[in-house]
Amino acid sequence: MKILSVTDKEFKEYGRVVEGYDVAPILESLEKDTPLPEGVDYVAELPALMSTSVTKELGTSLFGGMPFQFGYCNGHNTKLNCLEYHRDSEFNLGTEDFVLLLARMADIEDGKLDTAKVKAFRVPKGVLVEVYATTLHYAPCHADASKGFKVLIALPKGTNVGTTETAGKNLDDRTLFATNKWLYAHKEASEIQSGAYEGLFGENIDIAGLI
Repeated sequence: MKILSVTDKEFKEYGRVVEGYDVAPILESLEKDTPLPEGVDYVAELPALMSTSVTKELGTSLFGGMPFQFGYCNGHNTKLNCLEYHRDSEFNLGTEDFVLLLARMADIEDGKLDTAKVKAFRVPKGVLVEVYATTLHYAPCHADASKGFKVLIALPKGTNVGTTETAGKNLDDRTLFATNKWLYAHKEASEIQSGAYEGLFGENIDIAGLI
């Protein structure tokens, strides 16, 4: 696997770099107000991130006036484990370079996805990126183990904050893991023990040897 950049043309299928916004207060809050665990820590909405001087303007623009939440995913990680998608775009911004492991929903066949279809993209620190709703993604990976990652996770309000009961009639119902969160897990992922759908086959990608 080669680690590409979000500035490469290959990223256009998966997302885009978002320009023109002042993100310095968000980066400052990520650095000051959020922890850096040895593992991975996710918080859907953090008051400090929701109250910066640019949050209202930025969130309103990114989500077109819909209610939104600014949270974070921080820590250290090099493995794929799972892929998820939402019905809306997700926006990411890191205090350090980080790597996203991404695939396309179009590559799902018969309810399964071959991890050989996954591509890796490096996101430079301070660069805001949009990950399209049709892009499968999950926890970031660090680009430098000594620095880890602190990444903004901006999503429509209510995403990932609770469970949703379904009728279990189709693949969408079987993969719905939390509110606005459809999850495909590798058999090695701990999420399987929590009832996640086993939808990834092939190697559970680990980029530790590439960074």
